[in-house]
Amino acid sequence: MPSFGDLFTDLRGEDRTMRVSFHPDRGAVVLSLWSGTVCRGSFRMPVDDVDRLLVLLAEVRQAGTAVPPVDGDTGSGPATVAGTAEVVTPSVERTGDITAHRVAILPTPRVA
Repeated sequence: MPSFGDLFTDLRGEDRTMRVSFHPDRGAVVLSLWSGTVCRGSFRMPVDDVDRLLVLLAEVRQAGTAVPPVDGDTGSGPATVAGTAEVVTPSVERTGDITAHRVAILPTPRVA
């Protein structure tokens, strides 16, 4: 893994992680999904798209949905007043068709 990056754990646990690494020689940021020591998938994002991703993540943070503190958390998340929180819906820029195309994958029979 390059020296510039970070590792994030999945809420579901089970040794699932997401690695984010910067590859200046390729002009890319790579997001890869891991299950233990096995990479299950990766996405190479052009460095030019990082600002757009950051804007989206900032809007998600600003949405302010009240999240109860997790075990031992100091509650550094969004504040609630008298048990209520203002929910702000982030603006969404539609940049293309993101409909999912599902394809049935049939197992390949093994020949002994």
